[in-house]
Amino acid sequence: MIARTRLALNTATLGHNLPGHGAGWPVERVIDACAGRGFGGIVFWRGELAGRARAVGERARAAGLRVDGLCRTPYLTGPDAASDDDLRAAVDDAAALGAPVLTVVTGGTETGTVGLQASRARLADRLAGLAEHAGGAGVRLVLEPLNPMFGGNRTVIFTIADALSVCEASGVPDLGIAVDVYHVWWDGTLAASCAAAGGRIAGLHLCDWMRDTSDMLLDRGMMGDGVADIPAIRAATEGAGYTGPVEVEVFSRRWWAADPGHVLDTIVERLPGC
Repeated sequence: MIARTRLALNTATLGHNLPGHGAGWPVERVIDACAGRGFGGIVFWRGELAGRARAVGERARAAGLRVDGLCRTPYLTGPDAASDDDLRAAVDDAAALGAPVLTVVTGGTETGTVGLQASRARLADRLAGLAEHAGGAGVRLVLEPLNPMFGGNRTVIFTIADALSVCEASGVPDLGIAVDVYHVWWDGTLAASCAAAGGRIAGLHLCDWMRDTSDMLLDRGMMGDGVADIPAIRAATEGAGYTGPVEVEVFSRRWWAADPGHVLDTIVERLPGC
């Protein structure tokens, strides 16, 4: 059973990562609601910090919550890739917030290329360039592979094995990897890949895959709603030595339409089954 102290809310679960979604609770109310239900930590998105990263982090810790991470970097590859200055600004936000990790979503394939080799080489190079700034700020960069349906425009890595290959190519010794149920539930090599990644596993994101998903981005299931073998995925991360936060991250119009208090209560109720 997962200890409640490991439980963290990713605020995307309440719709706070996309304007116009969710109930619009202010950050302070979300913090208090999580603390009151015994959550151990919270993970924010950059857009909701509104230039108040340090104050938000202090508010969360004063309520008894860990700040477990920040989502996310701008893209590093593809036509929408950010500048080095914008990437460093994301690191600085994480440092001001007091977040130990900054999630990296890679971005798509490089313009004028086919396949993935050139894009992954570019990704490794940019990560190597950003790592010194992140290390100096006390922030760990954590790669998140995405489901293959996001290939091309959002990501160039799809599995833990892909992420590990980029980590090794980057030469960054503490570059981490996040395991998100939605993105890796289908991968039959997951346990072996996690074991190979070992100490690079730096995050476990819980949600579920709906059998008849209706939207590739905004129809995730709450744990227990779908067909992912969540306990097996957790066991793969723990078998690799991961004992850190267990972060609930549900992008779902259905759940965003519900009362946020009900959403948080449901997370707590379903945690034992994970």
